[in-house]
Amino acid sequence: MVPFGLPLTFEQMKRLQAYLELLLRWNTRINLTSVRDAGQCVIRHFGESLYLGRFVELKGRLLDIGSGAGFPGLALKITFPKLKVTLLEPVGKKRAFLKEVARACEMDLVEVRSERLEEFVKRQNEDEQRQRFDAATSRAVGGLAGLILAVAECLRRGAGLYLWPSQGQHEELRRASKGRIAWKTPIPLPLAQHREIWCGLRQASEEDPA
Repeated sequence: MVPFGLPLTFEQMKRLQAYLELLLRWNTRINLTSVRDAGQCVIRHFGESLYLGRFVELKGRLLDIGSGAGFPGLALKITFPKLKVTLLEPVGKKRAFLKEVARACEMDLVEVRSERLEEFVKRQNEDEQRQRFDAATSRAVGGLAGLILAVAECLRRGAGLYLWPSQGQHEELRRASKGRIAWKTPIPLPLAQHREIWCGLRQASEEDPA
């Protein structure tokens, strides 16, 4: 996928095309994204989401926070089909869209949940059988202080946290981490002067099981 240099297979391209067609059709009825042009959707949503896969191999269980129209979590499922993906989306119409994409694109191991992150974390903490996630993603990067500390509770030690902030959020992001996330050098996004992908690793804490 130009200009992102993504080596997609024929089957992956078919699923992305089906996803894009659904997005454009549903977006005429409900507000999934402010980007209406098909070409811009490919660049801003699919390209910027899937670009992470050039640098990181995702495995195991992925938590996607504030999924909206499915970016990046559901898009990444296409390039990492064995991922077990949990999508958090509180808006009912958007959840219906996510489920329809998963059905139409024949994705298994996809769970769409209605909780906001704080409520999801609370339920996870009450579950003695819970499993921590191997990675988490979010392009909806408002309220960074609450987001980072909450999601850290859902991640195993050494798990990856991947965010798509604007450059104006960088200092806030560093302050919000409070030692729970160790950040690597951000990944610049092609064609995006003010957005990057931030990749971090969840650090050990006193609350971690022995």
